[in-house]
Amino acid sequence: MHKGKLFLRTIVARAYPRIIGANREKSWIFFDTFLPLLATSAYVFFYRAIHAPEEYIGLVVVGGAMTAYWLNVLWSMSSQLYWDKEAGNLALYIAAPTSMMAILLGMAVGGLVMTTMRAVAIIAAGWLLFDVQFSFAYWEVLLLTFVITMAALYGMGMLFASLFLLFGREAWHISNLLQEPIYLVSGFYFPVKALGFWIAAAASLIPLTLGLDAMRQLLFPGHPTFGFLSVKIEIGVLAGLALIFIVLSKFALDYLEKLARQQGRLTERRR
Repeated sequence: MHKGKLFLRTIVARAYPRIIGANREKSWIFFDTFLPLLATSAYVFFYRAIHAPEEYIGLVVVGGAMTAYWLNVLWSMSSQLYWDKEAGNLALYIAAPTSMMAILLGMAVGGLVMTTMRAVAIIAAGWLLFDVQFSFAYWEVLLLTFVITMAALYGMGMLFASLFLLFGREAWHISNLLQEPIYLVSGFYFPVKALGFWIAAAASLIPLTLGLDAMRQLLFPGHPTFGFLSVKIEIGVLAGLALIFIVLSKFALDYLEKLARQQGRLTERRR
């Protein structure tokens, strides 16, 4: 079979169980949508209690929707290979006549579809419950920003997947460690520029930081003071991050596959 055709079939094959499987377990859909909405609501009521401008409510709703993508990358992408190793499926992936990147891309596509449905539900709930007014005057740029952000974010997820596997049992602890701090430094519930230029610049290595900031500027164009950098600069940086993370993940996954085939096992980090 042609390599390109095999690559695409692998993506479809790995995306299918994530899309279908998530719909079979209805409780997951409820909890993955309802619980993030609760956290978002807490910040909404906080801003209203201190009489912050209503635009901050919109910032919180958009940030709450984007947390779904970060959690999907962290738990359903970065830790996936480690979990597959524990379940005994990783050997099948290594032996399969396809690339590890195609397998992870399929997981990413499947996770992205389901996560987008839940993010849209949070946005809709914010609009209906909190009367958030979004502007879609720049919807083309907004869509481009979202696509580039997801490419960079899931590229980082593929890189983390190989690194977490090499770290072995530490993957679980690293995932827990990264979850909450990213909410802070990426500005999920406030404008990231409030952290100061240098901290915000360092946090920009995480694609969600600039992606979220750019999307907020496009959705609330009447308040340019929220933005850290201009939308054009942020899109350019995101495109660069996407390229870097995808290339690095390709090298990491190729090394991982080579290591597995040479040694017959995946080495754990020695203590």
